Amino acid sequence: MCSINTELILFISGTPEESAVPEFSLEKAADKRTVLDEAKQQVDGEQVFAAEYNPDQDRLDEQKRRGQTDAKGESDKMDVDEEEEEVEEEVEDDDVDDMFAAIMENPEKKKRRVKKSTKAAPARAATNVDSAADPEGYYQVILGEALDNGRYQVFSTLGKGMFSAVVRARIIGGEKDEVGKEVAIKIVRSQESMYKAGLKEAAILEKLKAADPEDKKHLIRLEHTFEHRGHLCLVFESLSMNLREVVKRFGKDVGLNIRAVRAYAQQLFLSLSLLKKCNIMHADIKPDNILVNESKATLKLCDLGSASDVSENDIAPYLVSRFYRAPEIILGLPYDTALDVWSVGCTLYELYTGKILFPGRTNNHMLLLMMELKGKIGAKMIKKAKFGDVHFDEHGAFLSVEPDKITGTDTTRTVFIQKPARDLRTRLVPTSVAKANDEESRTILAFVDLLEKCLILDPSKRLTPRDALAHPFIRGA
Repeated sequence: MCSINTELILFISGTPEESAVPEFSLEKAADKRTVLDEAKQQVDGEQVFAAEYNPDQDRLDEQKRRGQTDAKGESDKMDVDEEEEEVEEEVEDDDVDDMFAAIMENPEKKKRRVKKSTKAAPARAATNVDSAADPEGYYQVILGEALDNGRYQVFSTLGKGMFSAVVRARIIGGEKDEVGKEVAIKIVRSQESMYKAGLKEAAILEKLKAADPEDKKHLIRLEHTFEHRGHLCLVFESLSMNLREVVKRFGKDVGLNIRAVRAYAQQLFLSLSLLKKCNIMHADIKPDNILVNESKATLKLCDLGSASDVSENDIAPYLVSRFYRAPEIILGLPYDTALDVWSVGCTLYELYTGKILFPGRTNNHMLLLMMELKGKIGAKMIKKAKFGDVHFDEHGAFLSVEPDKITGTDTTRTVFIQKPARDLRTRLVPTSVAKANDEESRTILAFVDLLEKCLILDPSKRLTPRDALAHPFIRGA
């Protein structure tokens, strides 16, 4: 990785649709950091620094806290170590159709086919039974190892997530013009459910690639797939660091320059426009899943392991990493590509401030923080929500579950919320900026307006990618 001068001026150029983005530096000027601190002093409450947050560890901690089912009856769509099968069994009533259905009181028994979750086998029955996997199904990589019949040679490991490990490799065999090229290889865990998820991700990536033949929409490119000792392997173009690492290096605790945020925002909304066109939900957008190139000027949205078609919107209250999870997911409402717009809004706030917008401990706490920022969730949304009665009483008051300060046990407090307690303008725009009329102040105000529209609680009223690309903040108007 080359060394970067933090004052380096970066450039983005493109077609009229992409529109040229003005030059920008990554770091904020010292006086701009002071201005943002002035605004932050008006905000009370817990703050989490973006650079120090570990989403993988947080996800594991969340799973431990809630177990398989939380106290109110919420449950995951599917645990990553489980798979579903259809079996015949006797059920109480025909309305019981999924793991979230309530138990109905009906003595009449009927037979029907239902889905049941069962633990996946520890290793996939592949063509080669020697999977070389550890007990959790991760491939045990050996540096210098050749993959895909000698086509690739591994030279470093990049870490592992819930579904796979990622290594960096060089092409050592094949076409002469490709030899020496670096790639990133995602080696999927050797479990049947993981293997199926990997095939699904590959199919989605191929669909997106076909819809963007000129590679202008800022989505990671899948170059090749193969199997190695029982593991599905996905080969991607090699990029540099992710945006959390960028914030940690160039804007730790203070965030990035507003011009850099604007350039990154434009590229993210271009990626969302392609996803929407293809009816695909990414469902896990966060700084960790956005990679930049060596110059840090160009980004690509990556890790589509949770992606799906919009028709596959089964209720799953723990879909998307918690801090970036839209309210419709938490409440158990139907969802679509608008959930990604919410996640991008949270991400852009994080890039500019260096702080996480909604650092909720639980889904319940997330809703409280959202309403403190955006006001009360509408009665119609609550009424339609599968988990509306988990978080609200019959009068629409919020049931805030909070740990007792002495015993640490959960207690429920009724909270009446009407208007926002601390909106985005208060957080991001100090009085000195609000009264100014210079270009920087106008840009920040336009940024606040964009975030407000990305973070509308009702997904049907949320900003679309197309509208975002025409927004004054993105256009620089």
